[in-house]
Formats: sequence, C-alpha cells, structure tokens
Amino acid sequence: MLFQGWGESVDERWPDVAVVADHVGVDHLVVTRHALVRQVLADPVTWRPDNALDAVTPLPVAALRVLAGHRFRLPPTLANNSSASHPAIRTVVAEALHPTRVAAQQPWLTGLVRQRVARLAAALDAGEPVDLYAELAADLPLLVLARLVELPDAPVEAVKDFARAALELFWAPLDTDRQLALAAEVGRFHTVLRDFAATGGGLAATLRADGHSPDVVVGALFFLLVAGQETTSQFLTLLLHRLTAEPAVRAGLRAGTVAVADVVEEGLRLEPPIVTWRRVAAVDATLGGTAVAAGTSVVLWLARAGRDPDVVATPGRFLPGQRGSRRHLAFGAGAHRCVGAHLARMEAAVVVTEAATLLDGVRVARPPWCPDNLTFRMPDSFVVRRG
Repeated sequence: MLFQGWGESVDERWPDVAVVADHVGVDHLVVTRHALVRQVLADPVTWRPDNALDAVTPLPVAALRVLAGHRFRLPPTLANNSSASHPAIRTVVAEALHPTRVAAQQPWLTGLVRQRVARLAAALDAGEPVDLYAELAADLPLLVLARLVELPDAPVEAVKDFARAALELFWAPLDTDRQLALAAEVGRFHTVLRDFAATGGGLAATLRADGHSPDVVVGALFFLLVAGQETTSQFLTLLLHRLTAEPAVRAGLRAGTVAVADVVEEGLRLEPPIVTWRRVAAVDATLGGTAVAAGTSVVLWLARAGRDPDVVATPGRFLPGQRGSRRHLAFGAGAHRCVGAHLARMEAAVVVTEAATLLDGVRVARPPWCPDNLTFRMPDSFVVRRG
C-alpha cells in the first residue's frame, strides 16, 4: 500500500491530521476531517496545487527519456496550476462543459443507455454473465465528452488505455519495468494530443485563439481525457456495484420515493472514484493545530471527509437524502473544484435511472477490483448474473 493502513477502511479511527510515510519513504501530511480538507482546498495561496500531477513513484531516468522522446510535458494548466493563467483556461473549459450544453446531451445519452440496458437484460435473462463496466459504463463518459469537445480521431480503446496508463504512471506504486511500459503508452498518445492541439477545432482552437501555448492546449486535453472521462466511468461502476447491496434504495427508486439525484450524491459521498488529492504548503502554516513547514506534501483524504460524523448524520450507511449527504468533497472545492461536476452528475443520473433495474435478482459474480493507487480507484470489471 502507498500508506500503511490506507485504502477503503475509512471507518478506522484516525487523527485529524497525521504524518505518514509513503511506499518510497517520503512523508506526507494526511488530512482526514471534512472542515480541514475544505479549508485547504479553499486556500490555493497557502496550499498550492503545484504537486497535483507529480508522479508518486519517482520516474527513473529511463522513463523520463521515453517521455521526452514524445515531447511529453505537463505545464501548469488546470489541476496543477496556481498561476494567474488558471482562471482564463478554466473559463474556456467550463464554457465547453456548460450546464446548458450538458443538458442537451441527456436525451441522446438516455437513448444509448436504454439500448444497452435492454441488450444486457436479455443476456442476463438467457443465463449469461454480463460485465457492467465493460459493456455499459466504460466508454459512456468518453462518448459524451466527444460530443461536447472535439477530440482526436482515435479508437475508444486507445483513449481508454492511455487514460488508465496515465492514472497508473503518475499515481500508483510501480517498479521500473512497469514505469517504462506505461511511459511508452502515455508518450505515444501524448504525441496524438500534440498533433491535434496544433490543428484541432473546438476547445483546442479556442485555447489557441486566446493565445495559450501548444503545451497548455495539450495539458487541457490531457486532463479532460484522464481525469475527466475516466473518473466518471469509474464512478458509474462503483455506484452500480454499491446499489447491488442496497435493495431498499432500488425499491425506493422504483416506487418514486427515492430521488435519483439523492442516490447520485450519496454515491459520490460513499463511493468517490477519487479518494485523495494533493497540495503543497507554500509557506509555513498551521492546520488543525499542527505546524506545517513550507514545502510539505499534503494529502487530502476526500473519501474519509465524506464520512465525517460532524457533517453526515449516518456516515457509514447509504441513505439518499440524509443530512449532509450533498456536502461531500468528491469534486473538490474552491478555485479548482471539478469543472465537469455537472456533466458527471448528469451521466450518473441517467445510468441510475435506466440501469438500476438490471440489478434486481442478480448476484455479483465478480466485484470490481481496484489496484493500489494513491488517488484513483480504477475498477477493472463488474460481472453480474441472474440467480
């Protein structure tokens, strides 16, 4: 594990802040309480986002050479940008993902999900196992994103492989051989992004017209493809898996006594795809009574903050609509709050509305397995069958 005692066991007792060494011996200040996590996120001057995309397993020279061969660079753009350029870049991306534009995609997405659900229901009725990750959730966010933002003409599988490779390369504990393989995968697609950034339309063209450098255009596309669509497909999978163990919630959905939006929010609170996020102390500071030296790496435990008893009435239970349910930090907070939050909520609401009935009368043949990763859960499959 990256941290001793890390993972999904968020019901164990932890202090508000704790110094913990990671898998390579680097100390981090882990922040667990909702109020303190929010305090850090709301103050990007004291707690800068500069380290948000730093590799948690230092990249060896050989891997750096592979990336350099593809002209790979990640300048301050969105999540890792504390400079004055951030608001302007964020504004362009936010306009591409504007709630009005997102809402316009809902009928199309509903039709697509409905078709897939009908096919999967027939397979289940025939006694076949179905993988709700691979056959329902995996590519939906990418397909929606492609309708909102012009993307490179690349196969869906290639984009998904690239995104998962990037999440592993920068946020997982790795050996050198794996780092080299992932660097090659990420570097190859980064070349595709760079070529598209120079000539593509839509978001890329708008950023170019606003005077942003090619590296910034690539960085914006990189973050949308990696943290934008991939995290949403992870959340859809995790939420559907959670709902298999919540028959009362599914019954409430059928009866109309439980709101779909409340289910989505409770899912974001209890099953967030992003469990931590990072900041670095820009100056000597104090957090929760603990002195923090400038340069300290701060790990914000978002998943645990969602179960803070000071915020949520019943932290460990899936109770849509309960007090505090919507105060989760699954999308962060402050100036760097997820710009795609509205999009993710829309996609999750459509999937819950259309696919929850698939979970009635099924058993989990293979639950989602999530590899060791500091930040992202990355479920690999979710197989169910009747009986």
